[in-house]
Amino acid sequence: MFKHILLATDGSASAEHAAKKTMELARIHGARVTAAYVVDPYPYIGIGEANPLGFQAYMNAAQEASTKAFTHLADLAAAAGVQLQVRLVENVQAARGIVELADELAVDLIVIGSHGRNGIQKLVLGSVAGKVVAQSSRPVMVIR
Repeated sequence: MFKHILLATDGSASAEHAAKKTMELARIHGARVTAAYVVDPYPYIGIGEANPLGFQAYMNAAQEASTKAFTHLADLAAAAGVQLQVRLVENVQAARGIVELADELAVDLIVIGSHGRNGIQKLVLGSVAGKVVAQSSRPVMVIR
């Protein structure tokens, strides 16, 4: 049923849980997995102009975080016998970056972890997973 799965990751415990479930699902279906880590390239409007080294330090830290997450996912994929590709995506909105990559790759399924927020925290902070569900025309599996 699934041939290509997009796994959204941010290196969190929620993403880790979603990764384990994704690798299991991919193994069962013989699917390949593309893992996406989205970075906001403009987190501090105007600071890059005043302090270009601050921006470079931010991007280096983001790249290191994504490499750490991808390395761990590679271990999970190898253990499950799943083909894994990784993509570092630059987008101001994480959900938009995930949905656009899913469309570009024509994946069969997007898998994303839920941070399990509820009540006022969810209302105020919003949810990347919820935004992906709302914006995507492709099936989305939210792992809690």
